[in-house]
Amino acid sequence: MGTADSTGEAERLAALLSTLKERSGLSYGALGKRLHLSASTLHRYCNGDAVPADFAPLNRFARLCRATPEELVEVHRRWILADAAREQRGKGGAGTAGGAAGSDAPTADPGTPADPPDADDTQKSPDTPDTQATPDSPSAPRPRPRRRLVLAATAGVIAVAATAALLVGRLVDDGAGAGAGQAAGVARGPVASPEAAESPSPSPSGSASGKPSASPSPSGTPGASPGSTADGKPAAPAPTGVPFHASVRAHAWENQCSQRYLVDREPDAVRPPPVEQDAPAWVAAMGAVSADEQVVEVTLQGKGSETVVLQALHVRVVRTGEPLPWTDYGTGVGCGGGVALRTFDVDLDQGSPAARAAEGQRPFPYKISESDPEMFRVTAHTGGREVSWYLEVEWSSGERQGVFRVDDRGRPFRTSASAGRPAYDYPPGASEWSEHQPG
Repeated sequence: MGTADSTGEAERLAALLSTLKERSGLSYGALGKRLHLSASTLHRYCNGDAVPADFAPLNRFARLCRATPEELVEVHRRWILADAAREQRGKGGAGTAGGAAGSDAPTADPGTPADPPDADDTQKSPDTPDTQATPDSPSAPRPRPRRRLVLAATAGVIAVAATAALLVGRLVDDGAGAGAGQAAGVARGPVASPEAAESPSPSPSGSASGKPSASPSPSGTPGASPGSTADGKPAAPAPTGVPFHASVRAHAWENQCSQRYLVDREPDAVRPPPVEQDAPAWVAAMGAVSADEQVVEVTLQGKGSETVVLQALHVRVVRTGEPLPWTDYGTGVGCGGGVALRTFDVDLDQGSPAARAAEGQRPFPYKISESDPEMFRVTAHTGGREVSWYLEVEWSSGERQGVFRVDDRGRPFRTSASAGRPAYDYPPGASEWSEHQPG
């Protein structure tokens, strides 16, 4: 992606941020104080001079400017594209020197003039002077020693490539289906539990058999050897793995005051509440569990031009139990009402919890690509249990299909009811936790 594309994505994001800022009627200074950011930083975001590495600052900025749910989703989508464009621009800058010197034709070794092509490989042109006769001609120049070394090295590379092609063909013919399935790791089938996902020979095509369903000869010619095309050249390997990038925020908040956590510690042993982007580290350090409600934000973006269809979103419960007898701690007080963005709602108290589209939200299926990502915000809640759970996304792309697990860095999400538990808050400007005051 070129510099122009990178700048364009940042400008489109900045235009939306600037619109929200102007509509809010707040100055950069006022916004910065409430967001714990400098006014100059916010000014750079709204001018397109900078794109934050994390979405959390823009999420809080948009909510503070009273963005609608649709605008929040659009801010997130434009940030994803701007951030990806910035990364591509960085990669392109590193290779500019090499790319500038490149051309369509292979380049010669540095400091060594390029040798003319062999007469055996190219037909002599009628305009070719007699000085470029074939090596068998008496007038042909004697090959230089360096040329012989280059030809010998080229022959060696061709021999190694041919041997590798034969080995690949034999592996495909002798049952490489299990290996291909393990590399993908997402074959469709009974993947309701982690144990099923670790099956030694999942079927990449989704069938019960562990053998690959694709023919070894892509061209369909009976005489072609396994792993090669009809003209004998090695066949391109079939794509493996998940065809999209996934970003999961296990502790997304409605606002700074909306989230509460259960912690098995006394107040004097609990750190002050974190800001949203620091919540994962705080939860890990305190051993905290989301109280009553947990918001999970999932962003999926295609890896290339191919379109990926997201067929369905499922909820899988690992285990349930009695609510945790721990103390309830809030992340803040005095924030006021915020914009509730619930694209999908999960009632964990049901016998078979399901992700249900909120009012105004389109249900599955969805389509994603590299230029058209999707963000799903799942709000799971319980009023009488402690539940460990995760999500599964069914996907398909061309002839491939699979199931992608969404969890908290390899562990299930944990949500527990907090009714009847002692509760504490940390008011602004306070230096310690104080008992929660209802209302």
